[in-house]
Amino acid sequence: MRSLFRTTALLALAAASLLAKEPWGEEKAKKWYAKNPWLVGANYIPASAINQLEMWQGESFNPGQIAQEFALAQAIGMNTMRIYLHHLLWEDDRKGFVRRIDTLLEIAEKHKIKPMFVLFDSCWDPFPQSGRQRAPQPGIHNSGWVQSPGAVSLAKVSDTDKLEAYVRGVVGAFRRDKRILAWDIWNEPDNWNDSSYKKVEPLDKLKHVERLLPLAFEWARDEKPSQPLTSGVWKGDWSSDDKLTAIEKIQLTESDVISFHNYEAPSKLKARIDSLRRFKRPILCTEYMARGNGSTFEGSLPIGKAEGVAMFNWGLVQGKTQTHLPWDSWKLPYVDREPAVWFHEVFRNDGTPYKPEEVEFIRKTTLNP
Repeated sequence: MRSLFRTTALLALAAASLLAKEPWGEEKAKKWYAKNPWLVGANYIPASAINQLEMWQGESFNPGQIAQEFALAQAIGMNTMRIYLHHLLWEDDRKGFVRRIDTLLEIAEKHKIKPMFVLFDSCWDPFPQSGRQRAPQPGIHNSGWVQSPGAVSLAKVSDTDKLEAYVRGVVGAFRRDKRILAWDIWNEPDNWNDSSYKKVEPLDKLKHVERLLPLAFEWARDEKPSQPLTSGVWKGDWSSDDKLTAIEKIQLTESDVISFHNYEAPSKLKARIDSLRRFKRPILCTEYMARGNGSTFEGSLPIGKAEGVAMFNWGLVQGKTQTHLPWDSWKLPYVDREPAVWFHEVFRNDGTPYKPEEVEFIRKTTLNP
C-alpha cells in the first residue's frame, strides 16, 4: 500500500511539473482576464530616465517622481503600466533591484495601477553598459534606450546561465505578487532596428533570439508565477500559422495571453485584433498611439474598449527618452524645433497635458462604463 501511495504521489508530481511547462489553458486565461477591469495604461519610464538602466539603478531611481507621474495616469483612468527591466540590473545589484521593484509596486498599488514587467528587449542600442548613462542626443527619438540582452550576451552561450538566473530570480521573487499584472518575456525579439542601429546589429541576431526565446519562457514558467506570460508580435501576417515566422510561432504558442503592437490607423488595428481571435485567448495591445502615423487615442481607444482588448499606449510624460519626437528624427533630428504633432506622450514634463481635449477624451473613455 505504501509503495502504491508513493507511486501515485510521484505520478501526480510529474503531471504537475509537466503542466507547469505548458502555457495556460484557454479557460484559465479567460478567467484571469475576466477578473480585471478593462486594462488601459502606458509604456512607462520616468521623465528623468533615458532608459531602463537609469530608471532602476540605485543612484537614479526616483520614487517621488514615479509617484507624481502615476498620479497623473490614475487621474485619467489608467490602471496599468508596461515597464521595462534589464538583466544588468540583476547582475549588478540583485537585492537592491528587487527592493526597488517592490518600492515601485507599493507606489503603483496606492494609485490602483498593476504593472506588466518586460524582461528582455531587442530594440535600440545593442551595447548596454551599467553605470552612468549618456545624455540624450539632441532632437532624436529614444537616443539612449538599450537592448537586453545586448549583442555580446545574446551571442555568448556562456552568458545563458546569467540570463537564466535573472529571469528566474525576478519572476521567482514576485511569482505570487497580486500587484503585478503579467510578465512580458521579450519585447519585439525580432527587431533589426533598421532606422537606427542596423549597421551594428549582429548578422546572426535572430538565430540567437530563436534559441533564447523559448528558454526564457521556460525559465519564467518553471517559477510557477500566478501571473500570465506573453510576448507581443508586431509585424507580418498573423492570420494563419503558415504565415508566421519561427520567432512569431514561439511568441504566440508560448504565451498564456496574446499581445501585439500596432501603430496604424483604426481600421488596421481592428484587422490585427481580428487576425488574433483564432487563438481564443485574451488580447492585449501592448503598444499603440503614434499621432503622426495615424494611430491616436481618439481612433484606437474606442476600438480596444468595444473589442475588450487591453490598451497600452507608448509614453506618459515627456522626458529624456524624447519619444514625443517621431521615428524619422534619426534621419533628420528635431534640433531647436518641435514636431508639428507630438509622436508619443500624454503629458508635458511639467505635468500639464499635451492636448487637454485628448486627456479629457481618455478620461471619459476609461472612467465611463
